[in-house]
Amino acid sequence: MAGGRRAGAASNLAAAVLTGTVALYMALVAFGNITDFDTNRAFVQHVLAMDTTFKDPDLMWRAITSRPLQDAAYIAIIAWEAAAAAVLVVATVLWALRRGRAGRVATLGLLMVLLLFGAGFLAIGGEWFAMWQSKDWNGLDAATRNVLLAGLALLFVQSTSPGGGRKGAGTGAA
Repeated sequence: MAGGRRAGAASNLAAAVLTGTVALYMALVAFGNITDFDTNRAFVQHVLAMDTTFKDPDLMWRAITSRPLQDAAYIAIIAWEAAAAAVLVVATVLWALRRGRAGRVATLGLLMVLLLFGAGFLAIGGEWFAMWQSKDWNGLDAATRNVLLAGLALLFVQSTSPGGGRKGAGTGAA
């Protein structure tokens, strides 16, 4: 029984560290985008405008060249990053306090990261706006790293939380 509690405590610690790592990363990304607004604004503008792609006429109708729409998309990205960071910080604290909602809150935050980088950057940016064609404004490698980090953390959280993989594992932090 003591070994099971130690294993549960170690799993909670690992879940807290993984969740906290993604929380820190997302917080720094959001902070960087807020304090250095123009750097990644240019990235979003070029991806949406598709101005560094092969300019295939069959795809260029997808381009968004309106500056207000580009800025709105960028602000929405920053808001999503900040929200995901906040949710993940709360989840990390809940893991550290061994609270029962830690797994659910972590899952929510990690899914937010996966949606942003998987659906947003890989699928929409990479495929819909043909970001893969750009030598200069291609964020697919970074997005893939983020999906892998959040996905790994999510798998671990799910395997640690009761009902999320290993029956009876963890401390009721579902």
